[in-house]
Amino acid sequence: MASDVPTLHYPHRTSTSTYRVPTPPRIVVPPPALNSDALPEITLNALKESAFLNSVNYNNIVTQNALLEWTYERRREAQMILPYLYLGPMTAAKDEAWLRREGITCVLGVRQKGAFESRVMNGVLQKAAALGLECHTVDLSGPQELIHLFPATTIQIYNHASQRMQTTGELGRILVFCESGNERSAGVVAAYLMETHEDVDYIKAMQLCQAQRFCVNFDDGMKRLLQGYWDILCAKRAVAAQGIDQPRQAAANTNGAARGKRSLQRDDDEDMEGIDEDDVERFGGRSFVPFVDEPL
Repeated sequence: MASDVPTLHYPHRTSTSTYRVPTPPRIVVPPPALNSDALPEITLNALKESAFLNSVNYNNIVTQNALLEWTYERRREAQMILPYLYLGPMTAAKDEAWLRREGITCVLGVRQKGAFESRVMNGVLQKAAALGLECHTVDLSGPQELIHLFPATTIQIYNHASQRMQTTGELGRILVFCESGNERSAGVVAAYLMETHEDVDYIKAMQLCQAQRFCVNFDDGMKRLLQGYWDILCAKRAVAAQGIDQPRQAAANTNGAARGKRSLQRDDDEDMEGIDEDDVERFGGRSFVPFVDEPL
């Protein structure tokens, strides 16, 4: 006997939008193209207005950290991302022999506020300072704070390298590190690449970091953070390309707004005066007062 109860047809299980909370689309970072030697082929062009960056030799920077030679033990070491910029874990910042051999002149530590690693990093920084290295730290309550700190970290890296070049004629070498060297510090290095090179967007910045340090892990949150920062950089460059004098333009807009406000106020006053004259003509001869109750 056939049932009169209607049969409900549900979508197939492969329809993820039906059984999952809607989420932003994932940002996929494709592997970089390989050359004939099976090495990543990544080109870099520094911003033209920077004389210091234009003096850096970017030839064959990836070949020094070939992916085919990567081993698990190398995650405990630091790798060169640029000829003057290194990325690695906290253990690399404690390796006095490595610091001297690579000629590191500055360390930048990225740490979590209140975490145990913060106290451990204090000892690492004291040891680096004893070696005569310049030391900087970035303290975070959460990864999302990085987008506000990217400009400051970029300035710290750039200023040290450029000032070292001016005073000694040699490149200063900066080590950016966190506990693992794979997450927060990698985001700082990727942001620096985007801000100082005209042909590096957030995808290419992550590609370069992963090509040099294969164990780098950009999770979805960090990818969106770098994507948002890239949008900010594009907006700033678009404004700068227009050649607009910002203070003068802002003053002009303010004066124009003030003039418009006075004009509007004058029109309102004229309208109110007209209403007053009409009211006198309409209600002048009447004996009662509007909106006042008469005694019973």
